[in-house]
This record gives sequence, C-alpha cells and structure tokens, in this order.
Amino acid sequence: MDLQTKALHAGYEKDSQGTMAVPIYMTTAYEFRDVEHAANLFALKELGNIYTRLNNPTTDVFEKRFAQLEGGEAAIATSSGMSAIFYAIANAAEAGDNIVCAKQLYGGSLTLNTHTLKRFGIEARFFDVHAPEQIEALVDDKTKVIFFESLTNPSIDVADIEAITKVANKHGILTVVDNTVATPVLCRPFEHGADISVHSASKYTTGQGLAIGGILVERKELVNKLKNNPRYAHFNEPDASYHGLVYTEVGLPPFTLRARLSLLRDLGAVVSPFNSWLFIQGIETLALRMREHSKNALALAEFLESHPKVKKVNYPGLKSNSNYENAQKYFEDGACSGLLSFEVDSLESATKIVNATELYSLVVNIGDSKSIITHPASTTHQQLSHEELIACGVPEGLIRISCGLESSADLIADIKQALEA
Repeated sequence: MDLQTKALHAGYEKDSQGTMAVPIYMTTAYEFRDVEHAANLFALKELGNIYTRLNNPTTDVFEKRFAQLEGGEAAIATSSGMSAIFYAIANAAEAGDNIVCAKQLYGGSLTLNTHTLKRFGIEARFFDVHAPEQIEALVDDKTKVIFFESLTNPSIDVADIEAITKVANKHGILTVVDNTVATPVLCRPFEHGADISVHSASKYTTGQGLAIGGILVERKELVNKLKNNPRYAHFNEPDASYHGLVYTEVGLPPFTLRARLSLLRDLGAVVSPFNSWLFIQGIETLALRMREHSKNALALAEFLESHPKVKKVNYPGLKSNSNYENAQKYFEDGACSGLLSFEVDSLESATKIVNATELYSLVVNIGDSKSIITHPASTTHQQLSHEELIACGVPEGLIRISCGLESSADLIADIKQALEA
C-alpha cells in the first residue's frame, strides 16, 4: 500500500456507527465485562483497553498509522517529543550504563543527554555525525544506545544512517533515530538498519502548531536483536513489576510493550486522546505538506546562498552542501524538509535580521504551516557555552528558519529586506 493511502486509512476499522473520521474517545477508564475479563486484560491473555494512561482507542489509531508510515511494527505515543526520547533511552539503559550520541542535536536533547540523564547515572558520550568512525572508540560493554538525528536541528546535517547502524549492529547496540525533521514521508531509517525512531509530533505531524505530543516506533523483528542479548538482560529476564513477564517471549513487539507496561505506566507521560486525534488529521496531509515545505526551503536556500551578507547556508538540498550526497541517498526524491539555517558575521547582525523580518514569526518551534525564524544561540541552545555552541554546529551568528507554506516569493522578499535593512 502506498504511503499516502496508509496516511488516510491505516489503523482504523470503522466503529459500529460507521464514522468516516476517527472518533475522539475522551475517557479516562473503560468498563470491564466481569472480573475475569479485567484479570485477562491485566495478564495480557486478552488485549484491550484498561486505562488511558496505558492505551486509548483514538491514540491506538495514531500509533498504528504512524508505525505503518515509518515501516515499523509498533508505536507508543507520548505527551511530547522529549518524553519519547527519554522513554527510548530509559527503556534500554539504567544507572551505570552509557549512551553514544551525535554532537549535532536539538538543544533539548543535548541538555537531556548531558545533564538530566547524568543524574540518573547514565553517561553520554559524543561523536561527530560526519565521522561515524568515532563511535567505535566510545563503545564498551555498558553502551546501550546510539542516538542521532536523521536531519539535525539546527545545524541541518544529514546522518549517514547505514554507517552508524553498521557499527551499532556489530556490537549488538540499539540505534535510536530522531526523525522529526525529515518525517517518514522523506526518510525511513528502518530501511537503512535503524532500530527505533522517535518524533516530536508537535512539529510536522500536526503541521499547524496545534498540539504537543511525541511518538516512539519500533522496527519489525527487533525481538531478534534483543533476545538473549546480554546488553539487554531486562528484556530477557522476568519483570518482577509485571508478574514475571519476559518481554522477548510474550509474542508482542518487546520494546514498545515494555515502554508501555513499565515507563508509561509508572511515569505517565501520556498523550491526550484529543491531541492524538489532531495528529491523525495532520498525518492525512503530511506527504502533501512536506513536498511544499521542501520546495520553499530550497528556493529560499538558493536565494540566501547568493546574498553577499550570508557567510554560509545549511540546507542539504543545495548541490554545494556537504550533506547533499547523503540527502540524495536517504531522502525521498532528494527533498530535504522545510528546515534550513544560515550564518551571518556576528550575533549583532543575526539579532538585527531576525528583528527586521515581518512575515516570519519569532517562535521556538518548527514544522508549522506558517514560517518561523529563530536565533538558536539566544533560545534553544542558550544553555550552551561558546565552545559548546561551536561543537554542535550552532555559532552565535546562526539563524534558523522553518519554511512554511506561504508563497516562496514572499518568503524571499521578506528575508531580503531584513538582510538589507
């Protein structure tokens, strides 16, 4: 089935009313037929609804539909993209373990991995996304995750997914890919060896900045990598918190199952059914929007590359860009999403340009139908030192733009007047 057809139909069997639109099941709990039915659900002898912190019919459609778009086996929706990332790591690692991360990451992910996880006893080690050969020296028997973004935000680099997953598979380590910026419309990491994908559904999935949510997707047959793997004993030994369940032996996708029965149950970062419904609406037009976002971004990048006040443009759709080859390899038809960044000579110049725009909104978000401009060093990466900003590809003169769906001529005209103001 074609991706666009899946976006409209996957995961939904019409209810007794025959509703064309997926209903919103705004309920906390569900009535059981009798005590035996309740016991069977909790024991996984039957599958069904227990409590919306664990599952919900509307969210179930969102999860199934997104998993099919990504080419995965199962998914679990969360209250935000950051909670999806945290669950992906916490589901694999514990105190005393380490994770290997790309340096080029979204600022929130850098803070999570560098500081917050440290308080949980999990160490983060970093490699340059352009040098996956660095991973080998960072791996040891306590490494549980290799984490990177398919299209980095805001440095706009394209990871060599196959090179990274090759090292991970050599050592039996799980790879977690943040595929938010590319979306499964443009890039499907599972086709190139990745194990888990995570997304902020708050971005392109909703498409209009309407709702906060995240999703974690597990590739097909991941059980074969986890089963009897000494790195992941907790997937192969009885879980005392769930009456001795062994996740690799239950016959269900093990990674998302454990995330649901352990992390979602105990930490509770659950998505609202209403937000799941909004994400379902966004999915229906996602492929159409991503093509337009990509076209606008390429047109703007070409203009910026020709402007004398611009030192550098980061957009992998440009043939002059160092990421162009990877973009052609990993992205559908070479379309590179709507996110780009460009560098001017100083913090002062960047501030002046951002403030002078009229059509762009100064917002710390991406993936909206309306165009957004951000100065990362002042906002999303403010917590980093000057040296750390340079290391993760975010110099102080960098401006990030999320191209919306306006006319590309209008977007170019506004940034031109801002550059020349």
